[in-house]
Amino acid sequence: MADNLAFALAAPAQLGEVDRLMRSAFTPYIRRLGRELAPEAYGWFAEAIGQGHIYAAVDGKEMVGAIATKRREGEIILELIGVSPSRQKQGIASWMIKEVEGIARSRSIGLLSLNTAEMMEDRVRLYEKHGFVIVRRGPPDHGKDAHVRVYMEKRLTAGA
Repeated sequence: MADNLAFALAAPAQLGEVDRLMRSAFTPYIRRLGRELAPEAYGWFAEAIGQGHIYAAVDGKEMVGAIATKRREGEIILELIGVSPSRQKQGIASWMIKEVEGIARSRSIGLLSLNTAEMMEDRVRLYEKHGFVIVRRGPPDHGKDAHVRVYMEKRLTAGA
């Protein structure tokens, strides 16, 4: 479980670890979409780490999860939530989502948002369990595949 985990902003020295973790976590998802991860798919990670937009979950010395975020006025977008394949189904993704929610609340940010492929029903259920609601369905903005996405939001209230 997530009892002994530390959660903090990823450091520039962790770029390789973040990239490897996300690739191992997302390759099965991308293949289900009928694609392969391009070598440059995560080329934006270095800049995101430098701007404080990627968080890492570490167990001892092992990175077991990461969340890449983007920010808009009053909103944190959960771009990618990845857990090491050997540590999946242990509550780490749930724990990381709660950690980011706490960060958002501490900064008076009132909205978390994300999207996932509609066919990834287990992920949709996970996000619903955390209070996210579906606000729309539609094609992905990137146009790399035709799988419908589920766009979800969670409104945060003060003190909740």
